[in-house]
Amino acid sequence: MALQISVITAVLNRSETLAEALRSVRDQSWENIEHIVVDGGSTDGTLAVVEQYKCGIAQFISSPDNGPYDALNKGIALATGDIVGFMHADDAYGSTNSLQQVARAFEDPSVGAVYGDLVYVGKKDPSRIVRYWQGGAYQRERLTQGWMPPHPTLYVRRELYTRYGAFDTRYKIAADYDHMLRLLWRGRVNAAYIPEVLVRMRMGGLSNGSLRNMFRKSREDYTAMRENGIGGLQTLLMKNVTKLPQFMVRPAAAR
Repeated sequence: MALQISVITAVLNRSETLAEALRSVRDQSWENIEHIVVDGGSTDGTLAVVEQYKCGIAQFISSPDNGPYDALNKGIALATGDIVGFMHADDAYGSTNSLQQVARAFEDPSVGAVYGDLVYVGKKDPSRIVRYWQGGAYQRERLTQGWMPPHPTLYVRRELYTRYGAFDTRYKIAADYDHMLRLLWRGRVNAAYIPEVLVRMRMGGLSNGSLRNMFRKSREDYTAMRENGIGGLQTLLMKNVTKLPQFMVRPAAAR
């Protein structure tokens, strides 16, 4: 039986971009998808967009939450698929075959997580590539050098959320990084890399939305490193420095 992929979309007042995200999931060539949409109590027309695309949505809830990670945790609790991943309300898949590639990578039973490449695009012009995050082949030791997979492209076997827990909501910006360290470093989960752009992400997210948030993210990253027993200030420095080439390199398809 084909693997079922649960895709979780957490949204709050994103009526301008949500339709593209929902279409992106609907148009995937991989058909065994459970799309879960978790709304935080939107008041801007988001619910009307959800209604328009309800045929492609397996589960929908709308209630106040305690931030994006709390909303994603609600979605994880509802998920019934073999694999869990996220499609944020500002994002879209790189192609209609993105989830098919993810499913194929999980055909190897030793693989617990799968990730690919990510491009950041202009907030107002999603055709403009601003930054290219090339995940690169998985090597666990790279985590000690500040490396991490692009989280919007990360798909994980659902059973691992039961084993290692969901997002720690003490972190307001870096809960995804903490979770990846729990899985890949402490849990030694085997990950597979797909050398393709899996997700196109609009600029202006929480972690890079302001200088204040960037400093807060660094503090939270450092806390996550210490709590997961991987490096310290040097690892934090390398984590930030290694991002610089992402602004200079472009995926082959965009050259």
